Amino acid sequence: MTRLTHFDDAGQAHMVDVGAKEATARRAVAEGFIHMLPATYALVRSGGHKKGDVLGIARVAAIMAAKKTWDLIPLCHPIALTRLAVDFTLQDSESAVRIEVTAECQGQTGVEMEALTAVNIGLLTIYDMCKAVDRGMEITGVRLLEKDGGKSGGWRAGS
Repeated sequence: MTRLTHFDDAGQAHMVDVGAKEATARRAVAEGFIHMLPATYALVRSGGHKKGDVLGIARVAAIMAAKKTWDLIPLCHPIALTRLAVDFTLQDSESAVRIEVTAECQGQTGVEMEALTAVNIGLLTIYDMCKAVDRGMEITGVRLLEKDGGKSGGWRAGS
């Protein structure tokens, strides 16, 4: 690919026409991290935060965000997700939480943006819930890990 697909020949932004594309199984996996003070991490890990289950609420927020990606990012297509998995990994040595999102659909365009949007909103929800005790949290490493399906086939980070 040598050009940006969201611009026409005149340089005007447009929604890519996917009407003639065949609907296929699509899958995307994305990740990100939030680093925090050890005391904040302990609250998240124990579930002892006064606002409740931080990771449970972040999971629901990530799911909701993926479903609204088309409403948040101007040139994204509305996609009927068939599956969205949100997993958290607690990283004790780094006082960090890793989120991994897998998005799937049967459609004419991929679900990379849905996975990435879910990761970002999941992490921002953790930040929002913990900012009263730690405003210095840092969100890092948000990226696409892999995608499958469609004309371009599969892609893996680092390959």
